[in-house]
Amino acid sequence: MANKKKMTAFFCSECGYESAKWVGQCPSCRAWNTMIEAPVRVPSSGYAARASAGGSTGAGGFGGGSFGQRPKPVSLSEIEDTSEIRWPTGYPELDRVLGGGIVKGSLILVGGDPGIGKSTLLLQVTANMAESLNVLYISGEESIRQIKLRANRIGKAPEALKFMCETDLDVITEVLLERKPDLVVIDSIQTMFNGAVASAPGSVSQVRETTGILLRLAKETGITFFIVGHVTKEGTVAGPRVLEHMVDTVLYFEGDRYASYRVLRGVKNRFGSTNEIGVFEMRAEGLCEVDNPSEYMLSGRPENASGSVVSCVVEGTRPMLTEVQALVCRTNFGYPKRQATGTDFGRVSLLMAVLEKRIGIPLSEYDAYVNLAGGIRQSEPALDLGIAVAVLSSYRNQAVDDKTMVFGEVGLSGEVRMVTMAEVRVQEAAKLGFTTCILPKSNLHNMKAPAGLKLIGVSSLQEVADIMRE
Repeated sequence: MANKKKMTAFFCSECGYESAKWVGQCPSCRAWNTMIEAPVRVPSSGYAARASAGGSTGAGGFGGGSFGQRPKPVSLSEIEDTSEIRWPTGYPELDRVLGGGIVKGSLILVGGDPGIGKSTLLLQVTANMAESLNVLYISGEESIRQIKLRANRIGKAPEALKFMCETDLDVITEVLLERKPDLVVIDSIQTMFNGAVASAPGSVSQVRETTGILLRLAKETGITFFIVGHVTKEGTVAGPRVLEHMVDTVLYFEGDRYASYRVLRGVKNRFGSTNEIGVFEMRAEGLCEVDNPSEYMLSGRPENASGSVVSCVVEGTRPMLTEVQALVCRTNFGYPKRQATGTDFGRVSLLMAVLEKRIGIPLSEYDAYVNLAGGIRQSEPALDLGIAVAVLSSYRNQAVDDKTMVFGEVGLSGEVRMVTMAEVRVQEAAKLGFTTCILPKSNLHNMKAPAGLKLIGVSSLQEVADIMRE
């Protein structure tokens, strides 16, 4: 009997749009050269295939019960009005990012560079939660022995925590329906294989269909999933962009893999804020929480050094003091060099142009380098005044007092504009022993200075320059 010709279609790697033929620009997201050819799904007799096709594997529905029953339309009055169940992870930093803990029946995607600590963090979290919940860790990248070596390094895992190495989604689905765990880790989604899709693991079709099956499992059975996603060289999760739209929460692990600190940032969260971050430090025994990021970021700061000033950024409700460094030196070429590390390059160039125009500093004759110490990346407008003061300090070779903190937004006219959550920033400076805070004058209205902290309001860069001369 002759083999049937394999059917293929074209999928957009950004949004998942499907087309029968190749097009240069995706009609859905308007991205160019993102259409990838992949085989279409073929019928299969596996559990995952029947579920994805809408077949029945038991009683229940999409809103509850067993996996796979056809759902029925309901009105809002028929839906039980209860708050979601949240489980603490044992790590307050992670709970902060998740909005107060892990929501039962949610699908959480964790992305980050290779070696950043994704698997280590999830192994530590599952070890904590296995003491009270039924937890299963499924790895498609490491053997059982490799997982044990990591577990021994970060601390012995409890006997209740179960491990499995498998990539076949049909086998995984059967195990989950049989054991009914509360929490499952899939490491990683790019290694999972759905027999209903005739393409290689990690392809657009495989990632999309596999995530769809896990989403149905989460919503119908109440199982909570952590899925690990690989990232591209641009830093986004590999595979179709629709992957991030399907899940409930998207977390990114950021930081230099060769540095000790890590930042966990939520970029999507259906159950909480996306403005919170968690700070961790990588040690020999695993990831440890950093309770006071401000103190951690300022450790090792030089004393009485020109071009160094402390500013404050806010992530969600958390203020963080960070050191802004600048180095200004006369250029040896006709075109001055500019470099920004940890902040937006265009914003730094704009601030230097404002300094030259409004204060008269000839920065067009100087090379300038700006760096946020500690490897942190920030682009909040409140950093503007800190960058301008650091550049001015380096140009004059005049050190800023070590106990002075600066924040504020700078406009093109050289004005210093108010920023949000000024009181929180001031309180953080007082907590760490700073004695002076330079901030926008418009933020001083009805603000009470903490004990031992002097507040200086400024309305323009020229006022700041005059204060630095004193």
